[in-house]
Amino acid sequence: MTVKTWQVISSIVLITTISVLLQIPNETWGTAATASLVLGASALACMATSCTLSSRWGFVEKLFGGLDQLYQTHKWLGIWALVFAVYHFVFKANLDSWDASPILELPKYWARLARQLSIVALGFIVLLALNRNIPYHVWRWWHKLSGPLFLIVILHWLSFKSPITLDSSAGIWLALICAIGVMAAFYKLVLYPLLASGGEYKVVAVSHGNKAVHLELAPVNRSFAFEAGQFGFLALKEAGLREPHPFTIASAPTNTGNIHFVIRALGDYTHKLSEQVKVGMVADVYAPHGHFKRMPDAQTEIWIGAGIGISPFISWLEDKSIGHFESATLVYCFDPSRAFPSVERIQEMAADSGVRFVPNPSDGDALAETIRRVATEVSPQQVQISFCGPKGLLKHVEELMKANNIPAKNIRYEFFEFR
Repeated sequence: MTVKTWQVISSIVLITTISVLLQIPNETWGTAATASLVLGASALACMATSCTLSSRWGFVEKLFGGLDQLYQTHKWLGIWALVFAVYHFVFKANLDSWDASPILELPKYWARLARQLSIVALGFIVLLALNRNIPYHVWRWWHKLSGPLFLIVILHWLSFKSPITLDSSAGIWLALICAIGVMAAFYKLVLYPLLASGGEYKVVAVSHGNKAVHLELAPVNRSFAFEAGQFGFLALKEAGLREPHPFTIASAPTNTGNIHFVIRALGDYTHKLSEQVKVGMVADVYAPHGHFKRMPDAQTEIWIGAGIGISPFISWLEDKSIGHFESATLVYCFDPSRAFPSVERIQEMAADSGVRFVPNPSDGDALAETIRRVATEVSPQQVQISFCGPKGLLKHVEELMKANNIPAKNIRYEFFEFR
């Protein structure tokens, strides 16, 4: 059982609403001022939670079933925080009947400035989260400002007049969640590179093909433990390549500790990496992350890998710890002009493991036919689907499941896009 985005946001609003209403006269509960106060406090709590989710703490990731799922919640927390903050900004969160005073007394000018800057800061953070046209290297450094900007929003809460006192239920709730958020932001900004699990690796093999690159890395001192299907953040110790990027580990654990990455040149960073990476380069790998693992009890499995989304399934094919490959069908969705690894290579790996292999070029319908066939060979209730690929194809797969009476809960997926 994993935590869902709607559960997080609704819980934050519910807790915040109850704790705030306890601080004001009940005859004022239905006013616009009360709604403004509740939504302003909810925006603060959403921002604090978003900071906590961005920490990459292992126990937090586990609650959401993977870092990819967690980052979806992280994004929506920012969006809803902005929605709540806009209402709070427009409508005054104060009434004459309230006993209102600031927790932290500031000169009127600075209190007003903190209010104006807080809405600007929140809007800036959400703009970064949603604008995919910003180059990653620029986006990453701007996004690092999220933690310091969050402090401005906290300052606004402390300095504006409200009936919330620090020792009240709402004050304790906001202080606690903000303190955790600040610690998480500090950890991610300062401590993560020093304390995160993983290791130092050296590039020992490089091969190119179809606008992609296959890297093999060997541990310099020690390797890290991981399970097939997990991913790591790769940061080469070379000028222009130091930004940590998430890539699926396209191999199963081995005695040597060597790991593989298959990286498609899709953006400015990956193009540069593909062109410049050489044998002998050293990299930091922050890992393992992700919970996209095989279901050992599944009676019938369909694995669907699209483009670079084939990477976790490559590691599954190499992992002999679970077995039951005869129950699995691998569908490789690919663009014939960009397929890497090649269809022949994936077919060879599938044959070695005893997995049924189905190539599905971008203009083919083998995916739909495979789902229909498998759903007739066994009960649709028994079909378990694992998917890694773009969101558009995921929606198509879910439609095919519905058409073939496969329960919606029988699919697991991993997003390979974090922004």
